[in-house]
Amino acid sequence: MPVSPLIAAQGTYPFVRIDQAKRAAAARGVEVIDFGQGDPREPTDPMIRQALADGVRERMGYPAAVGLPELREAIAGWVERRFGVTLDPDSELIPTYGSKEAIFGFAQVAVDRGTGKDVVVVTEPGYPVPARGAQFAGAEVVGLPLLEANAFLPDLAAVEWERVALLWLNYPNNPTGATAPLAFLEHAAGLAREHDFLLCSDEAYSEVWFTEPPHSALEVADRSNVVVFQTLSKRSAMTGYRSGFVAASPAVIAALRQFRPTVGTAPQEFVQRASIVAWGDEAHVERGRRAFGRKRELLLGALRSRGWRVAASEATMFLWVEVPPPESAEACATRLLEHGIVVTPGTFLGVHGEGFVRFALVPTLEECERAAAILGDVL
Repeated sequence: MPVSPLIAAQGTYPFVRIDQAKRAAAARGVEVIDFGQGDPREPTDPMIRQALADGVRERMGYPAAVGLPELREAIAGWVERRFGVTLDPDSELIPTYGSKEAIFGFAQVAVDRGTGKDVVVVTEPGYPVPARGAQFAGAEVVGLPLLEANAFLPDLAAVEWERVALLWLNYPNNPTGATAPLAFLEHAAGLAREHDFLLCSDEAYSEVWFTEPPHSALEVADRSNVVVFQTLSKRSAMTGYRSGFVAASPAVIAALRQFRPTVGTAPQEFVQRASIVAWGDEAHVERGRRAFGRKRELLLGALRSRGWRVAASEATMFLWVEVPPPESAEACATRLLEHGIVVTPGTFLGVHGEGFVRFALVPTLEECERAAAILGDVL
């Protein structure tokens, strides 16, 4: 069957490759502890689950793309409490089916090849979805390396902005765990206004932090060219619920309101009802942070006791761990897998990920204790 050449060019999605390696190890009798994919396994708070159940009626119609007014108001309330920013729930917000689909599809809304604004800038190593979405929209993708020497912030002075339609940032950052100072976000937003592109900020990990709360691009003084993507997946351990939002100027939200009914990716109404409860509560978020913090300390202790260095990682659920040379990232991941420890080679996330492996702090505390003991022996 003929398929789009873009499908063949994508190769295997990185986490599919990790899953294949994990299954192969299990088939050999290796008991695996999976630090590969960032899918939290903490229980979703009972009040959220109850709201989901209570939201199921005898008959459920199609959900509206604009979402429930109560959900938009709950999101706006959370943004104001968390970041001190006031958003109009009717013109500056739209709920999404998690953040992945919204990130993937956004280039189809915002890239105009007819005007020559056909370049999408992404950072790497990083989440592959912004680049893949740009390619399917027919855009040219330009990668900016995230280097430890620059605190894992991209060098924006290296970009020729004339043809840029979108600049994607992700802070707190996957995979490095680095955070971005507000001054950096202000600078990026200023460039967006000056050169007429959109600063797209993926903030999926903004609520998983261990030192001080990270900033949002919504906090910049002039957010007219800023688009923020958020999700409940990590904040509230709701990956399977698929619920998030986009916050942007009225013009961008109007375009999304026109686009999204075509692709039909609004969260189900009962998920929206559960999301209202989740955005309105911080106690379960704080409990989740403490759980990640306990696992983080276990792994940090095991790694550091053997002389392994963890770079950045002051936020997110990830540890970005330097691989002692001359071993490569993929060789290190393969060696750890032989002992049942599943990690992501940095090169699965971009060429500048060489020299690092990523631990996602998603196994249970007991599994992390076992893993710490294994690492103490293996390393």
